[in-house]
Amino acid sequence: MKKLLASTAMLATLALAGCTSTGTGTTTGGSTSANTAITTASSIGMNVLTSAIDTQCRSEIENQNAWRVASAAMTEAQQETVKTNVCGCVSEQAPQQVTIVELGNAAIDSSYRTQLVSEVVAKSIQSCYTSFVQ
Repeated sequence: MKKLLASTAMLATLALAGCTSTGTGTTTGGSTSANTAITTASSIGMNVLTSAIDTQCRSEIENQNAWRVASAAMTEAQQETVKTNVCGCVSEQAPQQVTIVELGNAAIDSSYRTQLVSEVVAKSIQSCYTSFVQ
């Protein structure tokens, strides 16, 4: 069900992005309707990607040896707080690492989406993890 929902949201993002190319809104210097639609489509796409990044991040944390050692001295609540903080950091860094083209490709190709999420998490998790576990 999650995959269906994620796929539907990504397709909606792609559809919204496609609709923006018509440039139906008019203002001096550009199309506010198109700009708003692009921003909305990007936001929806990034929200879906952020959710996938959070899931992947939590999985990556649990697989790290450093986490196994550090979490042994933590309560369940402390572990959840660290995971939430670290994965929140990773998710915040995602927009700087993903282009609109990559979001579009991720909407179309689920294997590309999986690869993109893995790359974003891999680029950010260590620096975020280190900053919260010191």
